[in-house]
Amino acid sequence: MSNILIIKHGSLGDIAQACGAIQDISENHNNDQIYLLTTKPYFDLFKKNPHIADVILDKRLSRFNLIYLYFLMRKIKQLKISKVYDLQNSSRTSFYKKILFPNSNFNTWSSSETTIPKDKTKEEFDKKSVLERFNHQLQTSEINIKHTMFPDFSWSCTDISKIKSEYKLEKYIVLFPFCSPHLSQKKWPYYNELIEKIKSQYNDQFQIVVAPGPKEINESKDINALCILDNGKALDISQLSSLIKDSSFVIANDTGPAHMAAHLGAKGLTLFGSHTTAYKVSIERENFKAIQVNDLTKLTTNKVLEKINLN
Repeated sequence: MSNILIIKHGSLGDIAQACGAIQDISENHNNDQIYLLTTKPYFDLFKKNPHIADVILDKRLSRFNLIYLYFLMRKIKQLKISKVYDLQNSSRTSFYKKILFPNSNFNTWSSSETTIPKDKTKEEFDKKSVLERFNHQLQTSEINIKHTMFPDFSWSCTDISKIKSEYKLEKYIVLFPFCSPHLSQKKWPYYNELIEKIKSQYNDQFQIVVAPGPKEINESKDINALCILDNGKALDISQLSSLIKDSSFVIANDTGPAHMAAHLGAKGLTLFGSHTTAYKVSIERENFKAIQVNDLTKLTTNKVLEKINLN
């Protein structure tokens, strides 16, 4: 039995996308121990993942913090890792490679860098979708692919019966009208107008709810929807997963919860401006679709309403 390390730091949407690749790695190493290196926001979440034996915390302190770096690298080396699957593919993880496995190829360290096709530049390769890049990386690393292109994030769910009872949730639509302040180009500005039209068209058959993150609770007061919290605090990722999975429909900006919804099998719709494409981030699924426009401020509520399928 060997010890295998997977690296996936985040963000939330990236975690949802990578869970199919993690499952494929695990199933191809079913006689090995699978460890995962991640950051604090996802440490407890990955403890629930059935395909991982244990989780290692990376605080991602400065590379010049030599004491921290020494102890992290020593901890990993003590595991006598035989192979690393770098699903983060960042400059930081490339730096880790130089410490742990210098001059290694994809037989020891599987990453975009070590598996990139010989006839393509990195710039050309990065034009592929996220899941296609994972697929190529793992196939080149001799992993049999079953789940990489079809991630299933359902393992992240937990029991939220108490929360649903408290808010009397039965048939409901979840909105995610928020985004990071520095990514305002991702934000569609007409959610309140859409809420009124949904209520009018469906005669209040569905509750309209929002589930803000910790820094979005105050902003949620500006949305005319029921705000779902757990004892006044934002839902954790597992609670949010269950809220999304049990919903009738999800409407979201291009944020982490949208990617969760896509890979939880939820019915829904995400709204894209010109910042990227739905294809590149692999968000469209059988039940989850996207509207792509050049300018989100010009996307009308009627256009969004046409795409909502509550049958």
